[in-house]
Amino acid sequence: MLQTAVADEWFKVADVGVPLEGPAFDRIGDLIFADAGSGRILRVTAERRLTTVVPENALGLGGLAVHKDGRIYAAGAGDFRRGSIVSVAADGSDMATVVSLDAGYVPNDLVFDRLGGFYFTDFRGSSTDPKGGVYYVAPDRKTVVPVVPNLAMANGVALSPDGRTLWVTEFSRNLLHRIELADATTPTPFGTAVAYHFVGPAPDSMRVDGDGNVYVAMYGQGRVLAFNPQGIPIGQVLLPGREEGHNLRSTSMAIRTGSDELFIVTNDGDGGRGSTIFRSKAFAKAATLYSHR
Repeated sequence: MLQTAVADEWFKVADVGVPLEGPAFDRIGDLIFADAGSGRILRVTAERRLTTVVPENALGLGGLAVHKDGRIYAAGAGDFRRGSIVSVAADGSDMATVVSLDAGYVPNDLVFDRLGGFYFTDFRGSSTDPKGGVYYVAPDRKTVVPVVPNLAMANGVALSPDGRTLWVTEFSRNLLHRIELADATTPTPFGTAVAYHFVGPAPDSMRVDGDGNVYVAMYGQGRVLAFNPQGIPIGQVLLPGREEGHNLRSTSMAIRTGSDELFIVTNDGDGGRGSTIFRSKAFAKAATLYSHR
């Protein structure tokens, strides 16, 4: 029997079904996230005041990560044929292209390592035509190296606290991959495995806590599944209303640094409950998020 928690509503973002993505805490402890429908990056302060960081655009911004220098990096799916990765200052100014449209990827999510390089997922392909994968962008931003090729709509990506285990979700084939790394771009011999086969719709983005537990948002299920560092399921967080078909489009989550608070973003489509951020407890004993920033 899995440990089960039920999340509480923390902040109503909109009364309509805005596709929320990519929550992350910035350097001052505010929660930033994306409206993937309009490309906006939004911020909720500790006082629960909503502001816009990046206005509406055509980049399709979704997955977010915060660099150690405070800049926000955003994966943009574009038109889902070609996308890009950009960075902006903490206030949304000074947008710079990190991975261009011409590279041909459809970036979905990203995570930094200790060195300041980052991994990103390429959300291309289908269950029968795996064109996506996971790539590493070096700290100098001059090289992009494939790490895990031939994935069907690679979606979530996360790193263990020691940076030696890379986790990836495959949206179109319902898989959780566990990859042991010899270095930033090389899996160890016999180090790649499918740790878990999901049932139903569909693994989306993920995060890792300070104990190395892995949290996967289940899009279409209104819940988050938690796994231990070996990929064994240990718990789940359910969103209110899911039994009646509400709040099912759970895409991602963030863990507040220095706490055991888990913040989950979702939207209710045309179900009438809009777009909401829910809060629950994480399963880490240490109650901290290891952040590769």
